Amino acid sequence: MPVHPALARTTAHSRGGGAASARLPGRARPLQPAYRLRPRSGVAVRPEADVKAVAAQYLAGVLSDDARRIVPIFAVAVAIVAALINSSTVGEVVLMAIPPAAFAAWAYAPRLPLAVVAVAVVVPVVAVQHSGTHEPIMFEASLLAFVVACWSDSLVMAVVLGLLAVAAPIAVGAIETAGHTSVGIWVVGVAFPWMIGRAMHRQAQLAAALEATRRELTEQAMVEERRRIARDVHDFVGHGLAAVMLQVTSARHVLRRDPDAAEEALRAAEDVGRRSMRELRRTVALLRSDEARDGIAPPLPVADEIPALVEEARAGGLDVELRITGELERLDPGVGLALYRIAQEALANAARHAPRARTILTVTLGDREASLVADTSGPVAPVPAGERERRGYGLVGMRERAAALGGELSAGPTVDGWRVSGRIPLAPASEAPDEAGRR
Repeated sequence: MPVHPALARTTAHSRGGGAASARLPGRARPLQPAYRLRPRSGVAVRPEADVKAVAAQYLAGVLSDDARRIVPIFAVAVAIVAALINSSTVGEVVLMAIPPAAFAAWAYAPRLPLAVVAVAVVVPVVAVQHSGTHEPIMFEASLLAFVVACWSDSLVMAVVLGLLAVAAPIAVGAIETAGHTSVGIWVVGVAFPWMIGRAMHRQAQLAAALEATRRELTEQAMVEERRRIARDVHDFVGHGLAAVMLQVTSARHVLRRDPDAAEEALRAAEDVGRRSMRELRRTVALLRSDEARDGIAPPLPVADEIPALVEEARAGGLDVELRITGELERLDPGVGLALYRIAQEALANAARHAPRARTILTVTLGDREASLVADTSGPVAPVPAGERERRGYGLVGMRERAAALGGELSAGPTVDGWRVSGRIPLAPASEAPDEAGRR
């Protein structure tokens, strides 16, 4: 979602069935944001790792410590019912107390592996029920099946421990002396809770995938909005500063021999500076208010204002010729804004790097596309050493504007100067992206 750090926060998966519980030694941890660079960022993303990380955290939120601590209560209730339904010896009571104790130890000691809990539940259940007089104790195996399915991150471990729980009624049927236990019914009674627990675990994973996708889309929207704002700020600030510098340079050259011309150049520089400040304030106001969400936004430049842009550049001393083929008024606002910003950046670059060169700006409107070509020919000012390694954000912004509307832009040196050439396909207003509407 700058400086958009490519962070992939993943949760380490512990080994064994108690992996999820091992990560929750206290309260359930809240979901943590996972930041990643968006498309065209040049950084590879790993959605599967993000989903696994969020799944573990989501499962921790749904099946928290409070939910874990309910399990021993059910286990105690089952043991009490099993002990009271028939007379029990002291040894049988002790064996019946082992499963609730194992569940309690798992609930309050998160690092206890579920494999240990499974053995501590299955063995006493089989030992107690071998006489066939304490059948309710078999519910401990059902409870175990639900726990291992719901709290095991590993499907393999969940299946293995689930089979161990299912083996409890089978073992009871094999060694029971009275022969009253319905093995088939209890196999279903153990397997069904396992399926419910696994379904809950799967639901948590799907919910985590949706959560990760929602965050991805939200962060992508934020990045795209910042990128758009950066383009706008660069366009009008860069253009304004270039025009101001050109005017100030002209005033300095004629200050002694023609004070009136110098004063006129400084006045023009002041006007350009004020316009740039108004645009800057407008953008900042949009960032700090809810006007854009309410559908109220200041008017944006359109293609009709390109002639005024050229006149402003001429007033600053730049030699510019404008050639227009077609009617600018029929352009979609999004296309018109893109053409205006591209022309603005092209003229700003000409004023900055070739103030004494001649620039021909050609805008052509066809049936299917609009094109803009800025040819600058003449002497080019040397680039200061400190700016040679500076990234060309203006060119990046122009290319992004054209690409957002399905077009393309190229810029590069020619035999006698520099050329910027861009084309944007024309589409009905209902189909074209409306950049102005998003503000």
